[in-house]
Amino acid sequence: MRIYSIDEAFLGVKGEPEQLLALGRTMKNAVRRNVGVPVCVGIAPTKTLAKLCNKWAKNNPAFGGVCHWDSVPAAVREQLLGRLSVEEIWGIAGRLTRRLNAIGIHTILDLTRADPVAIRDKFSVVMMRTVLELNGTPCIPMEEERLGRDQLIFSRSFSTPVTTAAGLRQVLSIYGQNASARLAKHGLQAKVLTAFAGTSPFSGQEQAYPSVCVPLPMPTADPLLLTRAAHALLPNIRDGLKYVKVGLMLTDLRPTGNQSPLELFENRHEERHIGTLLEDVGSRFGRGSIGLGHAGIKSGLDWTMKRNMRSPRYTTHWDELPLVKAA
Repeated sequence: MRIYSIDEAFLGVKGEPEQLLALGRTMKNAVRRNVGVPVCVGIAPTKTLAKLCNKWAKNNPAFGGVCHWDSVPAAVREQLLGRLSVEEIWGIAGRLTRRLNAIGIHTILDLTRADPVAIRDKFSVVMMRTVLELNGTPCIPMEEERLGRDQLIFSRSFSTPVTTAAGLRQVLSIYGQNASARLAKHGLQAKVLTAFAGTSPFSGQEQAYPSVCVPLPMPTADPLLLTRAAHALLPNIRDGLKYVKVGLMLTDLRPTGNQSPLELFENRHEERHIGTLLEDVGSRFGRGSIGLGHAGIKSGLDWTMKRNMRSPRYTTHWDELPLVKAA
């Protein structure tokens, strides 16, 4: 399975057309019953055709929310493809549409009938793959889910500028603690930490964008080590400037326990799993419920981002679900 976006995913399936249609209806009904969200299912031999089938399932009530490419008669498929502009194809935007229109390709059916090699010469290999996919030849393989990450960034803009190194020390301490919790959540450790800050380019005042890159002594998710490394930015902070953003970037990530350090370089805090503790407590009682050092518990921080106008998070937070009272 490949998660393509927040509301869309590709899943590899096999079976006879009747079996696949039944599977699509089962998936559609299960999501509607368990989540309460209506979805459509498109099934086809290629990703590009699956996207088209999904569009047909969504816009044509005759499909009942589920469309299987091989279950649609060839004459009907041709008719539907002839009605859709080439702009409706996955990955083709306005500029490409104009170029295709200039050579007489206006509908998806036109592109399906085009010579793939000629399309490659006039456009790109990517466009040639689209033509092949429209003709049933898979060219965009299913991608395995990545087990690791290249980097982890924890950064926020301030609602009120921070003007002192002491103020930024608290911010960096909180971010170091939060970054540790996030690493623990994903079972990762970092070997390099980069801390950065910045003033607003629109303030009309003096600007500064200090940053520092700190190699860590060992792969770690320990909040104490991460916070100390983040504090290396403080000598570059100038009191009086209005900093509106601070962030930490963790790179050279690797799975926890993937590499055992020599005894001389062992971190005595790592075995206490403080990062995991922060993640567990924060997830259960809220991010402001636990703190270390300068990141200690303190509510109402002036610089924290204001979220008074945030939309309700109905799909991820139980306490924000709308309530309906029966009369």
